[in-house]
Amino acid sequence: MSPLPPMQRARQLVLAGTGPAHVHLLAALCARPLPGAQITLLTHSTDTVHDAMLSGYVAGHYALEQCQVALAPFVQQTGLRWLRRNVSTLDAQQQTLELDDGSTLHYDWLSLNLEPQQERAHIEQTLPGAREHALFVHPTEVFCALWPKVVTMGLARALRVAVIASGVQGIELALALRARLPNAAVTLVCGHTPLTEGLAPRVAQWLQALLRERKVTVLQDHATAVLADAVALGCGAHLACDVPLLANATQVPAWLSASALARDAHGGIATDASLRSASHPSVFATPGESSGVHLATTLEANLRASVAGNPLQAPAPAARRLQWIACGDASAIATWGNYSARGRALGWLKQWLDLRFVALYSRNVKRGATPAVSGST
Repeated sequence: MSPLPPMQRARQLVLAGTGPAHVHLLAALCARPLPGAQITLLTHSTDTVHDAMLSGYVAGHYALEQCQVALAPFVQQTGLRWLRRNVSTLDAQQQTLELDDGSTLHYDWLSLNLEPQQERAHIEQTLPGAREHALFVHPTEVFCALWPKVVTMGLARALRVAVIASGVQGIELALALRARLPNAAVTLVCGHTPLTEGLAPRVAQWLQALLRERKVTVLQDHATAVLADAVALGCGAHLACDVPLLANATQVPAWLSASALARDAHGGIATDASLRSASHPSVFATPGESSGVHLATTLEANLRASVAGNPLQAPAPAARRLQWIACGDASAIATWGNYSARGRALGWLKQWLDLRFVALYSRNVKRGATPAVSGST
């Protein structure tokens, strides 16, 4: 059979990554297919972990299956093509992707919603020994599979754990570790930036008090190397360590850095108000850590508009969202603008919202309905 003439070929929409916006898009495609395009999903993962539940999983509040949204039901219901491959090269001019098996994939539209990446080779250059000795949080499915082994060791003997991270993520993980491994020596190596920078003063005071109460040592220093039994610090000292946990040293993937896509001031992909690349209009990009429903719905609307040849739309202004901070135990802190509160009731509410978020996607995919979720973060 001869190939179809170019005008009769199905146009190709490629989805790279399974960040929150793509999970929302997959659910939307179950409810309302996208005619006029053949859709390909690129990801090695079989499940995606809801990031807001990661510290709860570490603390032992959730089983792994409670934190995961399975991808197979979306694929089965939508009929899209699922390639268990990673991207090696992006040629934005030719609109082609080279995959890790050497094959080439053409796209008419490419949507990037990548999970946070920890590029081992890049990190090794600035933190020697990390590749051999550190436990990386990303990709989360690998970390979640390894975490039970750490727990088993920690229940057998008192471990020395160093969380190499800054900001809220570092605090949440350190408190979660303390809750799960009460006999461990937990140290948070948070760099030179103030640990609670950007948080409301009241919230910062609560978190600093919690870290003191839970006996989490905070070192305002940066790690310079990871050894078999220690973490080398910028001050010249060595921190004795059995488990170095490397959390938020995330980078743009090497293949994306080498592409011709315009970049923003933070190193991400520069986009216009429609989430379209500022330099290559066939590419759309949504930050992988962004779980804002308004961005997910905007991406869906603009991919549908592109395929149909209709004008694109800008996202509606984001409504002020409730920010949640897990405290390791059954409590949580909630902040909304200048308002903040903490307690066990809020911890219960956060847990209910997290479980509801995952359950809605898992359940509604079978019904062909797009979940109307508010998300817990």
